[in-house]
Amino acid sequence: MKAKFISKGSKKIINEDWGTLQWLACGKDGDSESMTVGKVTFKPGRSNPYHSHPNCEEILYMVSGEIEHIISEGETVKMSPGDTIVIPQGLKHCAKNIGGGEASALISFNNADRQTVGE
Repeated sequence: MKAKFISKGSKKIINEDWGTLQWLACGKDGDSESMTVGKVTFKPGRSNPYHSHPNCEEILYMVSGEIEHIISEGETVKMSPGDTIVIPQGLKHCAKNIGGGEASALISFNNADRQTVGE
């Protein structure tokens, strides 16, 4: 086994109308064999599409700002810096920035080939 170093700024930022995604380590890029890790940002008042991950669990850790996480079961959870949510495999969800500035979070998945339905 060999450790893999990924320098800051070496990963492409994906711009969406609601914010950005940056995959820091994943199977697609050859960085990880078992996980996907990334950073997500949300523009004020915007939300990502309602979606699910059929092959993995997601953990989201809030770094800055405030979001409302909406779960398919009708549950809404307000999150601020330091909060964490664990989303089970297959559960539909989305997040909306409810603060005045940009919101950012770290996200991780227990699969190097993260799949998304509805995004």
